[in-house]
Amino acid sequence: MERVPTGIYGLDEMMGGGFPKGHTIVVMGAYGTGKTTFGLQYIWEGVKRGEKGIYLSLEEDVESVLASAESFGWDFAAHKDRNLFIVRLDPQEAMTSVRQLKDGFVRTLKEIGATRVVVDSITLLAMLFEDEAERRREIFNLARSVKAAGATSVFTAEVDPRNPYVTRDGLAEYVADGVILLRYEETASRDLDLTLRIVKMRRTRHSRKIKPYRITDEGIIVLSEADL
Repeated sequence: MERVPTGIYGLDEMMGGGFPKGHTIVVMGAYGTGKTTFGLQYIWEGVKRGEKGIYLSLEEDVESVLASAESFGWDFAAHKDRNLFIVRLDPQEAMTSVRQLKDGFVRTLKEIGATRVVVDSITLLAMLFEDEAERRREIFNLARSVKAAGATSVFTAEVDPRNPYVTRDGLAEYVADGVILLRYEETASRDLDLTLRIVKMRRTRHSRKIKPYRITDEGIIVLSEADL
């Protein structure tokens, strides 16, 4: 099976070399767990390898995405509109964003031949649609369009504050081929420990152990050899 390296130290080793090509991966967690950093790092790894990628942002505007990447030393600006395309959807302008998603994003995906896609976040994207049936249909359609284009994608998602093991809408994890859970726990010394777990990854063997990770000046690193 062909693998797509994530660029996240320690994570690829847990999956035998990276994401299975063509998979849709949901990275879910509470605020502050590094979901956006994960997506940026994944796209940057593709840029470094000469791949084309699309970063679909509902969290930040384009300038903020560029600044966030730059804070880790990832020069998105130098590659923007060449092999890196940043698409901004505004959840506050629902109808305009829905049209842009259905027409512009899918068309751009097919035209440029992107091999990596990040949607940050699928939780906010779901809020663009009025009822649950429409929400479910359009999220499935998006995942199908990305997969049909041959891209390997990361969808970030907020967890339900009442249950940190499921997404807020309870939908994204069923769309996905893989689910990675990011969590933080307060220690006795009032520090925050960050932990990662691969909850599922279809059609491949993977570690199911909970591993600590760090968000450093150069991005996320997973301490895959550490035991909790």
